Amino acid sequence: MTATRRLAAILAADMAGYSRLIGAAEAGTLQAFKTIRAEVFEPRIAEHNGRLVKTTGDGLLVEFSSVVDALRCATEAQTHMAERNATVPTDRRIEFRIGINVGDIVIEDGDIFGDGVNIAARLEGLAEPGGICVSALVRRDAAGKLDLAFEDLGEQTLKNIARPLRVYRVATERVAEAATEPAPLTLPDKPSVAVLPFTNMSTEPEQEFFADGIAEDVITALSRYPSLFVIARNSSFTYKGRAVNVKEVGRELGVRYVLEGSLRKSGNRIRITAQLVEAENGKHVWAERYDRDLADIFALQDEITEAVTIAVAPAIADAEQHRALRKPPSSLDAWGAYQRGLWHLSKANAEDNALAEKFFQRAIDLDPIFGGGYTGLATALHRAGVMFQTRNVAETLSLEEGLARQAVALDGADAEARSHLANALYRRGDYEGGLAEAERALAISPNLAVAHSVLGRTLLFSGRPEKGIAALRTRIRLDPRANLGTVLMQVALGLYLCRKYEEAVEAAKQAIRSYPQFPNTYRWLAAALGQMGQTGEAREALEKAIAIAPGSFDMYVRKRVPWMRPEDHAHMLEGLRKAGWQG
Repeated sequence: MTATRRLAAILAADMAGYSRLIGAAEAGTLQAFKTIRAEVFEPRIAEHNGRLVKTTGDGLLVEFSSVVDALRCATEAQTHMAERNATVPTDRRIEFRIGINVGDIVIEDGDIFGDGVNIAARLEGLAEPGGICVSALVRRDAAGKLDLAFEDLGEQTLKNIARPLRVYRVATERVAEAATEPAPLTLPDKPSVAVLPFTNMSTEPEQEFFADGIAEDVITALSRYPSLFVIARNSSFTYKGRAVNVKEVGRELGVRYVLEGSLRKSGNRIRITAQLVEAENGKHVWAERYDRDLADIFALQDEITEAVTIAVAPAIADAEQHRALRKPPSSLDAWGAYQRGLWHLSKANAEDNALAEKFFQRAIDLDPIFGGGYTGLATALHRAGVMFQTRNVAETLSLEEGLARQAVALDGADAEARSHLANALYRRGDYEGGLAEAERALAISPNLAVAHSVLGRTLLFSGRPEKGIAALRTRIRLDPRANLGTVLMQVALGLYLCRKYEEAVEAAKQAIRSYPQFPNTYRWLAAALGQMGQTGEAREALEKAIAIAPGSFDMYVRKRVPWMRPEDHAHMLEGLRKAGWQG
């Protein structure tokens, strides 16, 4: 049969906790799924003009010609399932996760294929049991047509999908969408600014690294001014490649000013335009164009930074006294290798992490006195050992400390280098050394989100979880649009250590919505639920923690990592045993 292609809305659904339910009652679960399919899904698929493409042991795939029909089918099915489950014990409930996407599909022999289908399946994996996750295109197409509410989950990196995707959660209550628009963040009590990624206007895609690097270095420089509040790179760069409305940016990031610009390169000449806009009214505060030889790029960054700080005067009259830029590399090639390393690092997977290591090492080889290469390599090695388990943990912690010390020796005023050293020290159990370095980093760069983050983690693990949570919440405010899964996991960890188990569960669930494949969150969720006596849900979280990353579970649970105190480790084990762990 000849394959055909068309645009469609795709709904993917699967049964949450399928393995657990099958293990408890295989025949009963299979029969229940058939009954639910016949009584809940199939009538609504037919009512809303859908086509059931196929079913699997624990799920189904449906094609619709209309996004509105797909959403109506999904929300009605989930509402009906909630009603069916109202009197069923938690550990015996059958719940579904649903993902909806709109895109091109290929139809062959009655089946459907393509990225449109793959994305729907990945969105399903992001949804909570009983929940629905959709792509930005679905939300856009449904705007004004349905009385639904959508919660923005930010940019998500989906397995085997090349570009990050903006994801929304459909609220279960049928309220107007406008009612769930997040409230504007309160403006800080000092001038606040977000630096958006500069647009590459060149015909050379390679110049993306230069455009990103300029914006990043301006962020770093501005972050050193204690009289400014500067949004972190991770949040600013969520707007990359998008047509932005500065009022929306100001509202979402909670800032008064937005700096945006563009870059165009021709031969050895570079042209950069930059403008500072007051977000509330769109008024241009300052704008400038720079034409320079490429060799002057670092001096150019200084000029832009200085101009921005002057533009938001007189509130920062003392800014020039605090102006202290990182020492720039002497080699543009080294800087370019460093930027490429950062790009691979941002992908947060083992393969790209290995590539990041190579680029950071190249930056060091090209310019041994450029600290960025050392801090970048320290981060990549840390992730290889602690996150991906592709290297020995003890070895990587030692290497990380050595690289961070080299970066600090090259430039004692490099706040990122001191943050990396703080991280390495506390991870090896030197809490006081880690705290001292984190505080030095913040004295140099009060807006550095990573410094607040490492301070928070050090306080958590050194027996001061309440102060640690406060530092982590400051980090979130400085970087509100980053993928906060790991930071929220640390908040959940801190709440667990404070024995605030219900709050820990809520924080963990919020973290899972941001980063559903991060195994550590499920471990703390399981422990907190275990302490609350919710054994069914706790066991499911425990199973996920082990299944996603058995090596990580072994490292944190069966062994004890050097940065966790024995009493905190014992407290964690107590919760996991209550969740059903038999170790």
